[in-house]
Amino acid sequence: MPELLVVDHPLIADAVRQLRDEKTPNADFLRLAGDISRYLTYEAFRHAPVTPTTVDTPVMKGAPAVRVDREYLIVPILRAGLGMSPAVQAVLPKHRVCLMGLRRNEETLQPDLYLDGLPERLDGVSVVICDPMLATGGSLVAAIDLLKQRGAADITALVLIAAQAGVDHVHGLHDDVRIVAAALDPVLNDVGYITPGLGDAGDRLFGPPAR
Repeated sequence: MPELLVVDHPLIADAVRQLRDEKTPNADFLRLAGDISRYLTYEAFRHAPVTPTTVDTPVMKGAPAVRVDREYLIVPILRAGLGMSPAVQAVLPKHRVCLMGLRRNEETLQPDLYLDGLPERLDGVSVVICDPMLATGGSLVAAIDLLKQRGAADITALVLIAAQAGVDHVHGLHDDVRIVAAALDPVLNDVGYITPGLGDAGDRLFGPPAR
């Protein structure tokens, strides 16, 4: 079955409230996005595989412990995904980061790929996509399509806010992708924005782009 995890926690819900507030300044928005991304990563990888090992502490030699050996490829979708990826990097002990740039065409609402920073082959690689908003699902589907074309099979998408329509679209095409979100909103407006949403995540993280 397609997996959607909406993390139900009062501290996350309060942080989402602050993200939604139109009065929240860019610096606070960036901090909150990082905080939420950190929480989402812990929940998404609650069952990450571990290797038994030992550790020498100041009071005991060979204390039992575990180690996370799996390396994760973190793929922030530019530019808004950059507001999430440092927090995800801080949580996952073994990782590398590759950038992907997708820009929404405001007329068609479809994604245009403008930066492909992925390796040519990703066979056996576990991938974590960072994209704050899952609206229509077009950008996430485009990213997943490219990742799978290069061999990725274990893909988790971390999003701050998802729309049900976007979740349905992604899972209709890629039912093996896990989506982990801080909030699930019911509808999209007539220009494809999540409602109630929080506006344009990239602009609220980094300010409007240069014209």
